[in-house]
Amino acid sequence: MTVLVAGVVLLLGFGLVGTLVPVPYVAQVPGPTYNTLGDLDGEPIISVAGRDRNDVSGNLNLTTVGVPQRPLTLVGAVQGWFSDEVSVVPRDTVYPPDRTVEETQQQNRQAFLTSEQSANAAALGELGYPDKVVVQSVADGSPSAGQLEVGDAVEAVDGSPTPDTDTLDSVLTAIPAGTAVTVDYTRLGQAGSTTVTTTSNDSRPGSFLGIGVLQTPSAPFTVSIRVDDVGGPSAGLMLTLGIIDLVGDTDLTQGAVIAGTGTIDAAGTVGPIGGIPLKMIAARDIGAELFLVPADNCQEALANAQPGLPMARVATLEDALTALQTFRDGGTPTPCTSGD
Repeated sequence: MTVLVAGVVLLLGFGLVGTLVPVPYVAQVPGPTYNTLGDLDGEPIISVAGRDRNDVSGNLNLTTVGVPQRPLTLVGAVQGWFSDEVSVVPRDTVYPPDRTVEETQQQNRQAFLTSEQSANAAALGELGYPDKVVVQSVADGSPSAGQLEVGDAVEAVDGSPTPDTDTLDSVLTAIPAGTAVTVDYTRLGQAGSTTVTTTSNDSRPGSFLGIGVLQTPSAPFTVSIRVDDVGGPSAGLMLTLGIIDLVGDTDLTQGAVIAGTGTIDAAGTVGPIGGIPLKMIAARDIGAELFLVPADNCQEALANAQPGLPMARVATLEDALTALQTFRDGGTPTPCTSGD
């Protein structure tokens, strides 16, 4: 009897430990999806200034992976290992030990913001807008504050054309700091001109305008993206498609629910991402009619295929647009295959 009581006490003790003591793992689950053509908290995810957005009816959903914030216990980990909709991974793979959770979240958020920039460049480039030197930031106290704005395309300085960033640097290097220069720019398709008294900087001789610039496609409108709770670069492809749908001349979905994932660069190359099995579950749960899979994720996607969720293999933005065209025409987009 004493042995039995002791065994029960030990079992209860182990059970209590299993439900309370955290383990060095985290659970990943299917995260929320966001329709890049729709609203979030009453505001458009993709906003356009300088022209009207197209009237669209379908969905182009970016997919995410969720990580519950509560510590994972032994019991929770065991339950996750036996679930098809939970992925239990070492904590260090999600939260590197050399960074705090807050630092990791901040880094992931910055990666998302960078993906926004790439998505905008890829979309506008696909739509045929030319590369220009575009203002990305105006520093506090900058001589250009109140003169130039984010989104302005710098066309010339003191009459010297500035078609690219190298030329702009060369023109400013030849001008002494403290010089009042005329800056010609284009803002939302309208030409303008202003005078800026330049400043100096230790990084090189000559003048500085006090702006951050990027050589990128420039359109007579600006695009801004608002998805505050998403981190990482994997939304790039779906954001790009959303921009093209909202400002281009083709209805990419014709009312269908399309989901997908993938990084993108300014040239339109689609890159692989993590967590694709969970993202496919999220897509299945919203009734997606097609899921866009980065080519380098095809093997993993095939191994975790979801019933009723067709997949299309995409390595580039052109592949994605072709897949959507084929789908609209009633055909079968290029699928993932075992040879990928």
